[in-house]
Amino acid sequence: MEKPIKILLVDDEADFRAIISDHLEEKGYQVSSAGSGQEAISVAQEQDFDVALLDVKMPGMDGVELLRTLKEIDPSVEVIMLTGHATIETAVQSIKLGALDYLSKPVRLSELEVTIAKALEVRHLRRQTFQLRERLRQKETFPEIIGKSRKILAIQQQIEQVAQTDATVLIEGESGVGKELVARAVHRFSKRADGPFIVLNCGALQESLLENELFGHERGAFTGATTEKRGLVEVADGGTLFVDEVAEMSLTCQTRFLRILETGEYRRLGSTKDLKADLRIIAATNKKLAERAKQARFREDLFYRLNVFRIVVPPLRERKEDIPFLAGHFLANSEISPTPPPVVTPEAVEALMDYSWPGNVRELANVIERALIVSQGLPIRPEHLNLTPREFPLIASGEKDIRPLEQVEREHIQKVLAAVSGNKRRASRILGISLRNLYRKLEHYGLTDSEPLKTAL
Repeated sequence: MEKPIKILLVDDEADFRAIISDHLEEKGYQVSSAGSGQEAISVAQEQDFDVALLDVKMPGMDGVELLRTLKEIDPSVEVIMLTGHATIETAVQSIKLGALDYLSKPVRLSELEVTIAKALEVRHLRRQTFQLRERLRQKETFPEIIGKSRKILAIQQQIEQVAQTDATVLIEGESGVGKELVARAVHRFSKRADGPFIVLNCGALQESLLENELFGHERGAFTGATTEKRGLVEVADGGTLFVDEVAEMSLTCQTRFLRILETGEYRRLGSTKDLKADLRIIAATNKKLAERAKQARFREDLFYRLNVFRIVVPPLRERKEDIPFLAGHFLANSEISPTPPPVVTPEAVEALMDYSWPGNVRELANVIERALIVSQGLPIRPEHLNLTPREFPLIASGEKDIRPLEQVEREHIQKVLAAVSGNKRRASRILGISLRNLYRKLEHYGLTDSEPLKTAL
């Protein structure tokens, strides 16, 4: 059933109210009448109206004052002023306060009908514009964060809460879940959005290179330093420094990094001059920093400094309802995707939902990319995805053979090394990790030996 159009008529003349009300009700409008401004306010506080017809000259509260109050109660109501004493000054004042039009008494009913119709059209257009802007706002607020799941909506709420502050943010989550995308959303929503967003990946650099990259150096600081170099802390001035894989930062570098968080000061390598850092720090890790701090593998004071506001990004297997949205996004935005992008068959969607996604969103993007290639523009079917359903089944409740993840990883590394006769470079390729990361794991698990390292191709 179509919602009736509701009109509020306010006039101190009872006969006038009766004539106008009867005519408008015959035209199908739902009319509520009030004989004074105060009565009108009481009615307007109880229900919403599409259009209000206000007499300008009334005892007590006049129409102009009532107009102002009604717009405070409901800014969307369209107001038409009625008066037998029209003046340009009153008309201009009413329009400035939000009135749509102005009719002189005695009011011609045909003119009133046309004016109400115009008011309803304007109201409809304004509502459409508002809804469009709201949809665009919702769409553009977090273009980086794809999904409708409860966990993703919670992350969006966290981003909104922390973005406008300068608080340090710690983002935790498995590899491939999109931690950098969350960091970019925090930056873009912040007051530093016009400043740079600089990324430092601690896991990709050796200790000496990491400090140089982070803090910069003076000319002559070390052999080969023929010119001075700005560090990323300096480059990120006025913006955000995103420190990825912060758990891989050495204890020595952690000490210097802590000083930035505590005092906002740092020094270039080879310098005795303190520089001031004006930036926001967002750190990310796929490790449990709290546990590492307890194990003295990460500075506890640095952990507390980083853990001001913590965001945990869930793995894809814990938000599977987002998989269709993510797949659609990757299909639509791939450089190799035809226009329009191919459809995904229900069987393929089921296969996507059935998979455990150990590589998370990054793996999903790669799977969709491959499917686009092999499907050649045809509907994407399960065989195009190259997935093994339930590849990582859940352990049944009460199963006895439950071991810590680190033990499983240690044994797997041992098996791979044995299979390649100890060739660590080949082992790192098979494991899908960097050679440097493999050495870290070997040291962590006590698998280092005194034999010459086999790193040949």
